[in-house]
Amino acid sequence: MRKDIIKELRINRWIRAKEVRLIGETGAQLGVFPLEKALQIANERSLDLVEVAPSSVPPVCRLLDYGRYRYEQTKKERKARKGQRGGVLKEIRVRPRVKEHDLETKIKIARKLLEEGDKVKFFIIFRGREITHPELGLKLLRKAADDLKDIAVLDGTPSSEGRIMSLVLSPTSTKQTKKPAVEEKV
Repeated sequence: MRKDIIKELRINRWIRAKEVRLIGETGAQLGVFPLEKALQIANERSLDLVEVAPSSVPPVCRLLDYGRYRYEQTKKERKARKGQRGGVLKEIRVRPRVKEHDLETKIKIARKLLEEGDKVKFFIIFRGREITHPELGLKLLRKAADDLKDIAVLDGTPSSEGRIMSLVLSPTSTKQTKKPAVEEKV
């Protein structure tokens, strides 16, 4: 079941009031009319009668194309939500005996994610007897944090749970580099 983004408004025959204050398609007030007369005016102009302020006395109704109105409202709300994307936590896994170039590649990926506004969690996964040398994992986490300190801030200290050592980095500025290619004028 799809959740509607905009709230439902009463239209045409669903309006319960006996009298309504009518507003035209340009925004000009047409006056107070009985519901039947307002519906007749809307029908003549091939528009819908939409109740925009049900709590006022008499309720305010507007003449407009309801399908187009819903489409535009949905589009506005989606655009507003698009900009509200919070920092998602992305994970990057590394082994303690990783080679220098491979670590640089992981750091480059983390830099890209941080610039997009995401949080990054570095994991060092120890296998077998590697766990006897946690200083190797700590050294890798410190190197990653030092390389990314110009665009990231540490969220706490490196933590260790069992065979996994981790460190969370947050972007210093949440400005996203992704921008829409072309803005359309409606």
